[in-house]
Amino acid sequence: MTSMSGADGAVDERGRPLAVVAPGERGATRIADRVVAKIAAQAAREALGPLPPEAAPPHATVVVHHETVRVRVHLELDYPCDIGDRCFQVRRQVVQRVRALVGMEVPEVAVQVERLHPAQARAVQGRTR
Repeated sequence: MTSMSGADGAVDERGRPLAVVAPGERGATRIADRVVAKIAAQAAREALGPLPPEAAPPHATVVVHHETVRVRVHLELDYPCDIGDRCFQVRRQVVQRVRALVGMEVPEVAVQVERLHPAQARAVQGRTR
């Protein structure tokens, strides 16, 4: 059983003082690049909402350097849609989620639209313009 008598007065079960390690010397937390990529891909899915049934889910690749990450998101969209706005929404969501969950700055999110899926053919009588 460990007894605590203040931050500097911690003692073990025999009454011996415990070693206090300064915060800067306690180690570091490293988040794997693949984890950051999964968070970015999930953020892109959140931003896009429902996708066409045949569309592949978004995936991301990242380059992490110290406390910053550059992200490239690959996605498929339905068509017609406002492609620029959809890409903007993805960028914004990826930046927000990576900052919140990983604590890294995201100076760049490149969105690559791999494929457009046309809306289901509608029964149209006559000619289409």
